[in-house]
Amino acid sequence: MTLTPLVYWAQRHEEIYLRVELTDAQNIDVLVHENVLKFQALGRGAKGQHNYEFSLEFLLPVKTEVSHKSTQRQVNITVRKQQRGWWERLTVLERKPVFLVPDFDRWLDESDAEMEIQEKEDKKNRLKTVRHTEEGFISLKTSFLLVYNLVQFLGFSWIFVNMTVRLFIFGQDSLYDTFHTISDVMFFCQTLASVEVLNAAFGVVRTGVIPTLIQVVGRNFVLFIIFGSLEEMHHRPVVFFVFYLWSAIEIFRYPFYILGCFNTEWKTLTWLRYSVWIPLYPLGVLAEAVAVVQSIPIFDQTKLYSISLPKAIGTSINFSYVLHVYLVLMFLGLFINFQHLYKQRKRRFRTKKRKAQ
Repeated sequence: MTLTPLVYWAQRHEEIYLRVELTDAQNIDVLVHENVLKFQALGRGAKGQHNYEFSLEFLLPVKTEVSHKSTQRQVNITVRKQQRGWWERLTVLERKPVFLVPDFDRWLDESDAEMEIQEKEDKKNRLKTVRHTEEGFISLKTSFLLVYNLVQFLGFSWIFVNMTVRLFIFGQDSLYDTFHTISDVMFFCQTLASVEVLNAAFGVVRTGVIPTLIQVVGRNFVLFIIFGSLEEMHHRPVVFFVFYLWSAIEIFRYPFYILGCFNTEWKTLTWLRYSVWIPLYPLGVLAEAVAVVQSIPIFDQTKLYSISLPKAIGTSINFSYVLHVYLVLMFLGLFINFQHLYKQRKRRFRTKKRKAQ
Protein backbone atom coordinates (compact mmCIF):
# COMPACT_ATOMS: atom_id res chain seq x y z
CA MET A 1 0.00 0.00 0.00
CA THR A 2 1.48 3.38 -1.08
CA LEU A 3 0.80 6.38 1.13
CA THR A 4 1.63 10.08 0.98
CA PRO A 5 3.79 11.56 3.78
CA LEU A 6 3.35 14.95 5.35
CA VAL A 7 5.64 17.47 3.59
CA TYR A 8 6.65 20.89 4.94
CA TRP A 9 8.06 23.54 2.63
CA ALA A 10 9.77 26.92 2.69
CA GLN A 11 11.70 28.98 0.19
CA ARG A 12 14.49 31.48 -0.27
CA HIS A 13 15.33 33.50 -3.36
CA GLU A 14 17.49 30.72 -4.77
CA GLU A 15 16.33 27.50 -3.06
CA ILE A 16 13.30 25.47 -2.01
CA TYR A 17 13.37 23.47 1.20
CA LEU A 18 11.20 20.38 1.71
CA ARG A 19 10.96 18.43 4.96
CA VAL A 20 9.37 14.99 4.67
CA GLU A 21 8.03 13.57 7.92
CA LEU A 22 9.36 10.01 7.80
CA THR A 23 11.15 8.23 10.62
CA ASP A 24 14.04 5.87 9.80
CA ALA A 25 13.55 6.34 6.07
CA GLN A 26 15.16 3.74 3.78
CA ASN A 27 15.49 3.20 0.02
CA ILE A 28 15.10 6.92 -0.58
CA ASP A 29 14.63 7.91 -4.22
CA VAL A 30 14.39 11.61 -5.09
CA LEU A 31 14.59 13.02 -8.62
CA VAL A 32 13.46 16.02 -10.66
CA HIS A 33 12.27 15.43 -14.21
CA GLU A 34 10.46 17.93 -16.44
CA ASN A 35 10.05 20.28 -13.49
CA VAL A 36 8.33 17.59 -11.40
CA LEU A 37 9.87 16.28 -8.20
CA LYS A 38 9.17 12.64 -7.39
CA PHE A 39 9.87 11.14 -3.98
CA GLN A 40 9.69 7.55 -2.81
CA ALA A 41 10.93 5.88 0.37
CA LEU A 42 10.20 3.22 2.96
CA GLY A 43 9.73 4.59 6.44
CA ARG A 44 7.49 5.17 9.43
CA GLY A 45 5.02 7.99 8.82
CA ALA A 46 1.55 8.92 10.05
CA LYS A 47 0.20 5.51 8.92
CA GLY A 48 3.05 3.44 10.34
CA GLN A 49 5.77 1.54 8.46
CA HIS A 50 4.96 1.70 4.74
CA ASN A 51 6.17 2.88 1.35
CA TYR A 52 5.50 6.58 1.00
CA GLU A 53 5.65 8.67 -2.15
CA PHE A 54 4.55 11.99 -3.58
CA SER A 55 5.15 14.25 -6.57
CA LEU A 56 5.17 18.03 -6.96
CA GLU A 57 5.07 20.06 -10.18
CA PHE A 58 6.78 23.35 -9.41
CA LEU A 59 5.45 26.76 -10.33
CA LEU A 60 8.62 27.79 -12.16
CA PRO A 61 11.62 25.90 -13.60
CA VAL A 62 14.08 24.30 -11.17
CA LYS A 63 17.45 22.64 -11.65
CA THR A 64 17.50 18.88 -12.01
CA GLU A 65 20.23 18.51 -9.39
CA VAL A 66 18.56 17.81 -6.07
CA SER A 67 20.15 17.06 -2.70
CA HIS A 68 18.64 15.27 0.24
CA LYS A 69 19.73 14.27 3.72
CA SER A 70 18.04 11.68 5.90
CA THR A 71 17.95 11.91 9.68
CA GLN A 72 16.34 9.61 12.21
CA ARG A 73 13.14 11.70 12.18
CA GLN A 74 12.85 13.21 8.70
CA VAL A 75 14.19 13.62 5.17
CA ASN A 76 15.40 17.10 4.20
CA ILE A 77 15.37 17.97 0.49
CA THR A 78 16.90 21.03 -1.16
CA VAL A 79 15.95 22.08 -4.71
CA ARG A 80 17.63 24.99 -6.50
CA LYS A 81 15.57 27.42 -8.57
CA GLN A 82 16.52 27.93 -12.21
CA GLN A 83 16.30 31.70 -11.78
CA ARG A 84 16.66 33.73 -8.64
CA GLY A 85 13.33 35.11 -7.45
CA TRP A 86 10.43 34.85 -5.03
CA TRP A 87 7.52 32.53 -5.83
CA GLU A 88 3.99 33.34 -4.88
CA ARG A 89 3.34 29.62 -4.34
CA LEU A 90 5.18 26.32 -4.71
CA THR A 91 3.17 24.36 -7.28
CA VAL A 92 1.60 25.03 -10.66
CA LEU A 93 -1.84 24.29 -9.27
CA GLU A 94 -3.24 27.15 -7.25
CA ARG A 95 -4.81 24.68 -4.87
CA LYS A 96 -1.98 23.15 -2.90
CA PRO A 97 -1.91 19.40 -2.19
CA VAL A 98 -3.39 18.37 1.15
CA PHE A 99 -0.09 16.81 2.30
CA LEU A 100 1.83 20.07 1.73
CA VAL A 101 2.03 22.64 4.56
CA PRO A 102 4.30 25.61 5.29
CA ASP A 103 7.42 24.92 7.33
CA PHE A 104 7.08 27.69 9.89
CA ASP A 105 10.41 26.76 11.48
CA ARG A 106 12.11 28.03 8.30
CA TRP A 107 9.40 30.26 6.89
CA LEU A 108 10.31 33.82 5.93
CA ASP A 109 8.53 36.56 4.06
CA GLU A 110 10.25 37.97 1.00
CA SER A 111 11.47 41.06 2.88
CA ASP A 112 12.78 38.91 5.73
CA ALA A 113 14.57 36.65 3.25
CA GLU A 114 16.20 39.69 1.65
CA MET A 115 17.36 40.84 5.09
CA GLU A 116 18.78 37.37 5.70
CA ILE A 117 20.70 37.56 2.43
CA GLN A 118 22.01 41.00 3.36
CA GLU A 119 23.13 39.73 6.76
CA LYS A 120 24.95 36.82 5.10
CA GLU A 121 26.64 39.21 2.67
CA ASP A 122 27.66 41.52 5.52
CA LYS A 123 29.05 38.58 7.48
CA LYS A 124 30.93 37.35 4.40
CA ASN A 125 32.39 40.82 3.83
CA ARG A 126 33.45 41.07 7.47
CA LEU A 127 35.15 37.68 7.29
CA LYS A 128 36.84 38.70 4.04
CA THR A 129 38.08 41.91 5.66
CA VAL A 130 39.40 40.01 8.68
CA ARG A 131 41.06 37.44 6.39
CA HIS A 132 42.72 40.17 4.35
CA THR A 133 43.91 41.84 7.56
CA GLU A 134 45.31 38.54 8.85
CA GLU A 135 46.96 37.83 5.50
CA GLY A 136 48.50 41.30 5.56
CA PHE A 137 49.78 40.71 9.09
CA ILE A 138 51.16 37.29 8.17
CA SER A 139 52.81 38.75 5.10
CA LEU A 140 54.32 41.57 7.16
CA LYS A 141 55.47 39.15 9.86
CA THR A 142 56.99 36.79 7.29
CA SER A 143 58.80 39.67 5.58
CA PHE A 144 60.17 40.87 8.92
CA LEU A 145 61.38 37.38 9.90
CA LEU A 146 62.89 36.84 6.45
CA VAL A 147 64.90 40.07 6.61
CA TYR A 148 65.96 39.47 10.22
CA ASN A 149 67.12 35.89 9.63
CA LEU A 150 68.86 36.84 6.39
CA VAL A 151 70.80 39.66 8.09
CA GLN A 152 71.82 37.37 10.94
CA PHE A 153 72.83 34.60 8.53
CA LEU A 154 75.00 36.98 6.52
CA GLY A 155 76.56 38.40 9.69
CA PHE A 156 77.45 35.08 11.28
CA SER A 157 78.55 33.63 7.92
CA TRP A 158 80.95 36.52 7.50
CA ILE A 159 82.32 35.89 10.99
CA PHE A 160 82.73 32.14 10.43
CA VAL A 161 84.30 32.43 6.98
CA ASN A 162 86.59 35.30 8.03
CA MET A 163 87.84 33.41 11.08
CA THR A 164 88.32 30.18 9.09
CA VAL A 165 90.30 31.92 6.33
CA ARG A 166 92.45 33.80 8.85
CA LEU A 167 93.13 30.56 10.72
CA PHE A 168 94.44 28.89 7.55
CA ILE A 169 96.49 31.93 6.50
CA PHE A 170 97.94 33.10 9.84
CA GLY A 171 97.68 29.92 11.90
CA GLN A 172 97.95 30.41 15.67
CA ASP A 173 98.53 34.14 15.28
CA SER A 174 94.89 34.56 14.25
CA LEU A 175 93.81 33.38 17.72
CA TYR A 176 95.19 36.51 19.36
CA ASP A 177 93.59 39.27 17.27
CA THR A 178 90.08 37.84 16.87
CA PHE A 179 88.47 40.55 18.96
CA HIS A 180 89.90 43.43 16.91
CA THR A 181 88.97 41.89 13.55
CA ILE A 182 85.60 40.33 14.38
CA SER A 183 84.11 42.14 17.38
CA ASP A 184 82.25 44.90 15.49
CA VAL A 185 80.17 42.42 13.48
CA MET A 186 79.69 40.19 16.52
CA PHE A 187 78.48 43.17 18.58
CA PHE A 188 75.99 43.97 15.84
CA CYS A 189 74.69 40.41 15.47
CA GLN A 190 74.37 39.77 19.21
CA THR A 191 72.68 43.11 19.84
CA LEU A 192 70.24 42.31 17.05
CA ALA A 193 69.66 38.87 18.58
CA SER A 194 67.82 40.62 21.44
CA VAL A 195 64.89 40.86 19.00
CA GLU A 196 64.46 37.09 19.35
CA VAL A 197 63.40 37.52 22.98
CA LEU A 198 60.71 40.00 21.92
CA ASN A 199 59.61 37.70 19.09
CA ALA A 200 59.11 34.86 21.55
CA ALA A 201 57.41 37.09 24.16
CA PHE A 202 54.88 38.57 21.71
CA GLY A 203 54.17 35.34 19.84
CA VAL A 204 55.81 36.35 16.57
CA VAL A 205 57.54 32.96 16.64
CA ARG A 206 56.45 29.84 18.50
CA THR A 207 59.23 29.16 20.96
CA GLY A 208 59.86 29.42 24.67
CA VAL A 209 60.76 32.81 26.13
CA ILE A 210 62.98 31.45 28.94
CA PRO A 211 65.37 29.38 26.76
CA THR A 212 65.70 32.28 24.30
CA LEU A 213 66.32 34.75 27.13
CA ILE A 214 68.97 32.49 28.70
CA GLN A 215 70.91 32.22 25.45
CA VAL A 216 70.72 35.89 24.45
CA VAL A 217 71.50 37.28 27.92
CA GLY A 218 74.27 34.73 28.46
CA ARG A 219 76.04 35.53 25.22
CA ASN A 220 75.66 39.28 25.59
CA PHE A 221 76.98 39.13 29.16
CA VAL A 222 80.15 37.42 27.96
CA LEU A 223 80.47 39.64 24.89
CA PHE A 224 79.83 43.05 26.47
CA ILE A 225 80.95 42.56 30.09
CA ILE A 226 83.77 40.02 29.86
CA PHE A 227 85.22 40.84 26.45
CA GLY A 228 83.97 44.34 25.77
CA SER A 229 84.89 46.01 29.06
CA LEU A 230 88.27 44.32 29.68
CA GLU A 231 91.02 45.23 27.24
CA GLU A 232 93.16 42.52 28.82
CA MET A 233 90.79 39.89 27.41
CA HIS A 234 90.98 41.14 23.81
CA HIS A 235 94.11 39.14 22.96
CA ARG A 236 93.10 35.93 24.69
CA PRO A 237 92.65 32.83 22.45
CA VAL A 238 89.39 32.08 24.28
CA VAL A 239 87.76 34.90 22.30
CA PHE A 240 88.45 32.96 19.11
CA PHE A 241 86.87 29.76 20.44
CA VAL A 242 83.78 31.54 21.79
CA PHE A 243 83.14 33.46 18.56
CA TYR A 244 83.87 30.44 16.36
CA LEU A 245 81.51 28.12 18.25
CA TRP A 246 78.73 30.71 18.31
CA SER A 247 78.94 31.34 14.58
CA ALA A 248 79.24 27.61 13.76
CA ILE A 249 75.82 27.04 15.33
CA GLU A 250 74.15 30.06 13.74
CA ILE A 251 75.22 29.40 10.14
CA PHE A 252 72.89 26.37 10.23
CA ARG A 253 70.10 27.81 12.39
CA TYR A 254 69.31 30.98 10.44
CA PRO A 255 69.13 29.47 6.92
CA PHE A 256 66.73 26.88 8.36
CA TYR A 257 64.51 29.74 9.54
CA ILE A 258 64.85 31.47 6.15
CA LEU A 259 63.51 28.40 4.35
CA GLY A 260 60.72 28.24 6.93
CA CYS A 261 59.53 31.68 5.79
CA PHE A 262 58.81 30.07 2.40
CA ASN A 263 57.29 26.91 3.94
CA THR A 264 60.21 25.01 2.43
CA GLU A 265 62.52 22.45 3.95
CA TRP A 266 65.87 20.95 3.00
CA LYS A 267 66.30 17.67 4.86
CA THR A 268 70.06 17.94 5.21
CA LEU A 269 69.81 21.45 6.63
CA THR A 270 67.02 20.37 8.99
CA TRP A 271 69.15 17.54 10.33
CA LEU A 272 72.13 19.87 10.78
CA ARG A 273 70.01 22.53 12.51
CA TYR A 274 68.71 19.97 15.04
CA SER A 275 71.97 18.01 15.46
CA VAL A 276 75.00 20.33 15.21
CA TRP A 277 74.15 22.02 18.51
CA ILE A 278 74.58 18.72 20.44
CA PRO A 279 78.41 18.96 20.54
CA LEU A 280 78.76 22.68 19.79
CA TYR A 281 76.40 24.16 22.38
CA PRO A 282 78.11 22.58 25.46
CA LEU A 283 81.52 23.43 23.99
CA GLY A 284 80.36 27.03 23.55
CA VAL A 285 79.21 27.24 27.16
CA LEU A 286 82.49 25.68 28.29
CA ALA A 287 84.44 28.31 26.31
CA GLU A 288 82.29 31.06 27.88
CA ALA A 289 83.00 29.62 31.34
CA VAL A 290 86.77 29.67 30.60
CA ALA A 291 86.45 33.32 29.58
CA VAL A 292 84.65 34.15 32.84
CA VAL A 293 87.24 32.31 34.93
CA GLN A 294 90.09 34.11 33.13
CA SER A 295 88.42 37.48 33.74
CA ILE A 296 87.96 37.07 37.51
CA PRO A 297 91.58 38.01 38.48
CA ILE A 298 91.39 41.02 36.15
CA PHE A 299 88.18 42.26 37.77
CA ASP A 300 89.74 41.72 41.22
CA GLN A 301 92.78 43.77 40.23
CA THR A 302 91.00 46.60 38.41
CA LYS A 303 88.01 46.75 40.79
CA LEU A 304 85.84 47.34 37.73
CA TYR A 305 82.10 47.17 38.53
CA SER A 306 82.93 46.61 42.21
CA ILE A 307 80.81 48.42 44.79
CA SER A 308 82.64 50.33 47.51
CA LEU A 309 80.94 50.25 50.92
CA PRO A 310 81.36 52.78 53.80
CA LYS A 311 84.58 52.59 55.82
CA ALA A 312 82.57 51.58 58.88
CA ILE A 313 81.89 48.26 57.18
CA GLY A 314 85.46 48.13 55.97
CA THR A 315 85.06 46.13 52.79
CA SER A 316 83.62 46.26 49.27
CA ILE A 317 81.64 43.97 47.02
CA ASN A 318 83.88 42.78 44.22
CA PHE A 319 82.36 42.02 40.85
CA SER A 320 84.16 38.69 40.94
CA TYR A 321 81.52 37.50 43.46
CA VAL A 322 78.89 38.09 40.79
CA LEU A 323 80.99 36.12 38.32
CA HIS A 324 81.21 33.13 40.66
CA VAL A 325 77.42 33.11 40.96
CA TYR A 326 77.16 33.59 37.20
CA LEU A 327 79.27 30.47 36.59
CA VAL A 328 76.75 28.40 38.55
CA LEU A 329 73.84 29.98 36.69
CA MET A 330 75.64 29.40 33.38
CA PHE A 331 75.68 25.63 33.82
CA LEU A 332 72.11 25.68 35.14
CA GLY A 333 71.14 27.52 31.94
CA LEU A 334 73.05 24.92 29.92
CA PHE A 335 70.95 22.19 31.51
CA ILE A 336 67.67 24.04 30.84
CA ASN A 337 68.50 24.89 27.25
CA PHE A 338 69.90 21.44 26.50
CA GLN A 339 66.63 19.91 27.64
CA HIS A 340 64.66 22.43 25.57
CA LEU A 341 66.72 21.82 22.41
CA TYR A 342 66.61 18.05 22.86
CA LYS A 343 62.81 18.13 23.17
CA GLN A 344 62.63 20.25 20.03
CA ARG A 345 64.79 17.76 18.17
CA LYS A 346 62.81 14.76 19.41
CA ARG A 347 59.49 16.42 18.53
CA ARG A 348 60.72 17.42 15.09
CA PHE A 349 61.96 14.01 14.01
CA ARG A 350 59.06 12.16 15.64
CA THR A 351 56.65 14.29 13.59
CA LYS A 352 58.61 13.57 10.40
CA LYS A 353 58.49 9.81 11.11
CA ARG A 354 54.72 9.97 11.57
CA LYS A 355 54.32 11.78 8.24
CA ALA A 356 56.51 9.17 6.54
CA GLN A 357 54.33 6.38 7.89
